[in-house]
Amino acid sequence: MKACRGEPTEVTPVWLMRQAGRYMKEYRELRDRVPFLQLCKNPDLAAEIAVKATEQLGVDAAILFADLLLIVEPLGWELEYSRADGPVVTPALRDPADVRRLREVEPEESLAYVLEAVRRTRTALDPSKPLIGFAAAPFTLASYLIEGGTSRDYRRTRAFMHREAVAWHTLMEHLSRNLARYVNAQIAAGVQAIQVFDTWVGCLGPADYREFVLPHSQSLLRSIQSGVPVIHFGTGTAGLLEVMREAGGEIIGLDHRVELDEAWARLGADVAVQGNLDPAVLYAAPTYIRLRTQRILEQAGGRPGHIFNLGHGILPDTPADHVRTLVDSVHELSTCPKSGHSISS
Repeated sequence: MKACRGEPTEVTPVWLMRQAGRYMKEYRELRDRVPFLQLCKNPDLAAEIAVKATEQLGVDAAILFADLLLIVEPLGWELEYSRADGPVVTPALRDPADVRRLREVEPEESLAYVLEAVRRTRTALDPSKPLIGFAAAPFTLASYLIEGGTSRDYRRTRAFMHREAVAWHTLMEHLSRNLARYVNAQIAAGVQAIQVFDTWVGCLGPADYREFVLPHSQSLLRSIQSGVPVIHFGTGTAGLLEVMREAGGEIIGLDHRVELDEAWARLGADVAVQGNLDPAVLYAAPTYIRLRTQRILEQAGGRPGHIFNLGHGILPDTPADHVRTLVDSVHELSTCPKSGHSISS
């Protein structure tokens, strides 16, 4: 939490995207018995998974065990997960008339299981460990609705955006409003920080981001309860960092396609950063993992406001002991100033 605020810390804090996931033997065994969506809707199991991963890895924060797309069902669409293809949203939103079908979301009712998972995770978690909540950004959620799942190029999303600009902005306004409601409900339930995932926005250029995404991401980020740090993260966003900073967030998450020191210089000293080791490095030998960890820490230069993380989530077949090697390496190798000015001063 100090790093989120840009304050000095004893060591660089670290948590990892997908730190509770398929690389864990216990998680795979559980998934063999319980379908993913059912797992997300079971507050006891969701809390158990989140807490166990935090304890096993020794990371400095837990993240809620949930999924970006759980809000899809309350919005009025169907959601399922296949082992081969990932999330499937039906029917795909392809026509302006579909936008008028969107429902308003009341998280305390339709997403009550997520909020209960927050409460149970917070109760079971070490009090010194913050709990991170999360949601999709409006663009990424819109892309899942329009594509009906994941995509290689998000051409249907981009085509809808350009062809049906009025419907697009209506859609994005609806999503940003309801995502803000969802995130604030998580905060009321007990999370201490929020990560907003704009996972697929890297398919856009800066001009299109500014016209079609910026006002809606700003709306979401400005609507999140004041005083709760927000991490604004995307992948493939090397060309969008400045405009994402303009959209908002106290911390900008960096993927592994940019150099941390160069990205931080572009963003400015008044913002914290999170990142950004390539997840594939965790397949390498422990000595190499430590070497690459040291490189990123050197790029951060011990400046307040750095949270160590991967450039995206832990890959499914990553050796579990290599993940722990990374966490231990960050704590052992990092040295941060014990006094000095915060990034906001």
